[in-house]
Amino acid sequence: MKPFSDACEENKAPILDVLLRLFDDARTILEIGSGTGQHAVHFAAAMPHLIWQTSDLEENHPGIRAWLEEAALANTREPILLDVSRDWPLVAYAGVFSANTTHIMSWPEVEKMFHGIGRVLKPEGCFALYGPFNYQGGYTSDSNRNFDQWLKSRDPLSGIRDFEALNELAVSNRLQLTEDVEMPVNNRILVWRKVHS
Repeated sequence: MKPFSDACEENKAPILDVLLRLFDDARTILEIGSGTGQHAVHFAAAMPHLIWQTSDLEENHPGIRAWLEEAALANTREPILLDVSRDWPLVAYAGVFSANTTHIMSWPEVEKMFHGIGRVLKPEGCFALYGPFNYQGGYTSDSNRNFDQWLKSRDPLSGIRDFEALNELAVSNRLQLTEDVEMPVNNRILVWRKVHS
């Protein structure tokens, strides 16, 4: 039985609207934290010009494979093991996408994720990060405040991240902010481009 996320189902269409533009000339995309696999099959089906590489921790691979096998798309790839703290692919990608990951990681893991992206993203490549973010230490909605409290009650090392802190990490890994796109339900897509060294 395939895993299913209501959140993925609800946000896949608005996210795709943005990715169609961001990845219009990309050929290889690495998705960090493919989760259930729902995003991968939806996005890859709509963008047949690119290869969508799924990745996650090993325990999520069976669910991702179930979605990939059912969709039977020619441009998706079996999930690779990606623990941001240690397991990074040795190939370079034209784009990187990640949804709802930075708030469930510890801050040191977020730092390692940005460092890894800085290594695997090709020059001029685009990194698109979807999720809820704080600005200048403040919540953008009551629902985000409640969500953050729930996250921290479950794991004190997790929580909604400050945009400014994330952008600082990006800059230190040669990523330049190009867009901050408002999304439904108090989420955003932050977009960075890899600058030439």
